[in-house]
Amino acid sequence: MDKIKLTIVYYSMTGTNYQLAKWAEEGALEAGAEVRLVKAQELAPESVINNNPKWKAHIEETKDIPVATSDDLVWADAIIVSSPSRFGNIASQIKQFMDMQGGIWAQGKLTNKVVSAMSSAQNPHGGQEATIKSIYTSMMHWGAIIVPLGGSDESVFRAGGNPYGTSVTVGENGMIEDVKDSAKYQGRRTVEVAKWIKKGME
Repeated sequence: MDKIKLTIVYYSMTGTNYQLAKWAEEGALEAGAEVRLVKAQELAPESVINNNPKWKAHIEETKDIPVATSDDLVWADAIIVSSPSRFGNIASQIKQFMDMQGGIWAQGKLTNKVVSAMSSAQNPHGGQEATIKSIYTSMMHWGAIIVPLGGSDESVFRAGGNPYGTSVTVGENGMIEDVKDSAKYQGRRTVEVAKWIKKGME
């Protein structure tokens, strides 16, 4: 069987979801996948970004990462989406990207993709779970096969126990190191389930 092809689509203002995506990529590579790491197109005005040094610095740091396209989804056997929570919902940059996939959806090119999602917020009840479930709602319309974490690995509990997908609370001290293991596990798990699905369809 050919390598599983995984696309990781993220949006990150100051680097949190970028780091989650990188850790998921690391786990997926360990599982033998071929990975495309791509970012959602920035929508915020340049004047707003320039007023936030951390935001501006992160955009500069990740300028070489490709902007996500429909082709990245069509190419993939599996997809992981990582979005910060915005008032308990998906960041507009990720939402717009998903909203633009009507063409490939209508052609059935998103059906049976193996999918999973991650999120972040600034406080423990900042909407991470609702954000992940919102991503999954769109993916249900795709006819995708959702891979949640449940209680399938100890790393999930060390990272806070979110059964829907890896999530992190970002405080003054940055990200909790335990989240790294959960994100890597999520990358591996998504690839492993994609292997089962692909093998079963052959």
